[in-house]
Order: sequence, then structure tokens, then C-alpha cells
Amino acid sequence: MTDLKRILVIEDEELIREELVIMLEKAEYQVEKITDFHHVTEQIINLSPDLIVLDLNLPNESGFQICRRMKNKSSFPILVLTSRDQLKDEIQALKLGADEYLTKPFRKERLLARIKNLLRRYEGRANLLERNNFLLDRNTYTLYIDGNSVVLPQNQGKLLEALLIADSTIVTKEELGMALWGTTEFIDENALQVNMTRLRKVMKEVGMVQQIETVRGMGYRLIGEDGNSDQDNSEKDDSGAFDETIF
Repeated sequence: MTDLKRILVIEDEELIREELVIMLEKAEYQVEKITDFHHVTEQIINLSPDLIVLDLNLPNESGFQICRRMKNKSSFPILVLTSRDQLKDEIQALKLGADEYLTKPFRKERLLARIKNLLRRYEGRANLLERNNFLLDRNTYTLYIDGNSVVLPQNQGKLLEALLIADSTIVTKEELGMALWGTTEFIDENALQVNMTRLRKVMKEVGMVQQIETVRGMGYRLIGEDGNSDQDNSEKDDSGAFDETIF
């Protein structure tokens, strides 16, 4: 029996959220939903879905912010579903990493077709970490950039993976020790520095714009990513998704 694809619905309007859950379950997807809109990014990572259906006007953290952060931490597709019908909002969402943009109200058949297409496009990409100018295969630690590829030694691959997932925030030595050796009890700082130096050299040789910054007394972080702002445009009402045209 084929495992059901897991779809995560992130929508703060309860009626719309429940309608989406019912519709997707009828289409034979396994559906999760977020109802607590604090620390949404962490919840998404823990749930690890195959696809996200994401509203833009959310409490605490906008869909634009979630979209950017998740694209820097994961490789599953994001379908934005919103009543924001301005072209500038669609362009902003797509620039931040959304794969599809649908406006409310919508037809069920159109949404299901977009979801099916996205899941098909992303087959085999679950282990890829993507950035604007390169890909990292998390299984083989192969780095793809500008039509070329290089296989990183395992330790260097693990370091780059940890830095990419952190999304420009500081990764502590303890966290890197856990990534490399599976423990924080003993950290070989010399081995860590040697691997970091070698990774920096490889990144420079292949032409990556990102650089590893040492934060004295704290750890390391990746800098040089694109500077897209988390600030989204003016808010509009995001209600009224479902009407008689949907079904």
C-alpha cells in the first residue's frame, strides 16, 4: 500500500481550515493542521510534511516570513492560498520561495490539480537543501553549483547542512558537535576548526557567495544570503475564501 502524502494546512480562519482539511482528506491525503500560531516554523519542521498550504495573513508571523524561513530550512513545496489578489503580493511570495500562488475564492479542482503537480515535481527532492545559487544533497553531501558538482567529505557536509538549516542564525559549537559526533559531552575543537577551514576553502573554490562567520565565544553562522526582508506588505482582509463556486 502506498504511503499517503502528508499535507500541512496553515490557515487561521477556522471554517476555511476545516473545509480544507475535509477536502484534502477526501482526496486521500494525510492532513495536519496548525492551530497554535506561536513558533510556527518549529512546528512545521517537527511535522515534516510533503507540502504546505499556507495563508499569508496570519497572527504573530506572516505567511511571507514563514515562506522565507521554511525555504531556507527545507525542500518541500509551498502553495500559498490567500485572498490577497494584488500582483505585488504574488511576486513577493514567489520571490521568497513559494511554488504556487492561488487566490480565494478558488475551485476545488484547481487547488487539487496544483497540489498534485507540485508533489510530482518534488519527487526525489526531499533530501535537497536549495538556495538561490546552489543545492546540497543531504544524503550524499554533494554540492551542486553553476552546473558543477563536488562531493564534500562527510564532516564538511554535516557542517554545511547545519549552517544552512540555521538560516543565518548562530550555530553553537555544541550543536555542531552533535551534528558531527552525535554528542555534546566531548567536542574536539581542533577537529572542528580544521573541518571548518577546509569547508571554507571548498566554498570559495566553487564560487559560493555565502561565507562562514566565526562569532567569538558563541559559534558560527552563514552570511551572504540574499537580503530579502521579512517585512510584508500592508494587510488586507483574508476572509471569504469559500463560496458557492468552490464545489
